[in-house]
Formats: sequence, C-alpha cells, structure tokens
Amino acid sequence: MYKQVIVIRKDLKLSKGKLAAQAAHASLEAYRQSSRSIRIKWEREGSKKVILKVGNLKELMQIFRKAKASGLPCCIIRDAGKTEVRPGTITALGIGPSEEEKIDAVTGHLKML
Repeated sequence: MYKQVIVIRKDLKLSKGKLAAQAAHASLEAYRQSSRSIRIKWEREGSKKVILKVGNLKELMQIFRKAKASGLPCCIIRDAGKTEVRPGTITALGIGPSEEEKIDAVTGHLKML
C-alpha cells in the first residue's frame, strides 16, 4: 500500500483556506519528487493522503530530516508571504507518495490535523 502525508504547523494558526492551500502545495511538490512507478501504483490504489500536525517549526524540521534520511521523497513548503505569514515562512512538509510502512516509520507518532 502507498500513501502521501502532509504535515502542517499548528503554531502558525493559519486560516482554513490558507492551510488548505499550503497542504495542496505540499502534496503537489512531494508528488513531483516521487518516482513515476510509485506515483502510478499510488494512483491505482486511490491516492491516499493523510494530513498530520506538528506544534512548531522544530518538530516539522525533525520529521523532514528523518524523511530525507529514510530516502523518502519529501519537500518543505515556504510561503510567499503575501497574506498571513512573512515571506519564507515554512508552513508544511510533504512526504510521498511512497510505501505506507516507510512513511509510518517517520510520521506514525503524529496526530491527525
């Protein structure tokens, strides 16, 4: 089984619309980082996505480093700063799609948004 995980910072207190936009950016960019064969398998299984939360930037960066070290396709999202946060603010992390077990080893302890 395959899935994609989006990790959102809760300390920024983003509006629902802004949060949705940041999650979409993370999903698309992480998707681009995955191999074509994994993307095809993930899409055939229904493109499972899970949105998780962390309390702050430090936690998000710890998850990012673990994902990178595990060889997972992942990306950090930095906001342009035109609405709710300053330019360059890290808002989200996209991981996968990849094998569910590999992602769970990195994010399995996080709570759903």
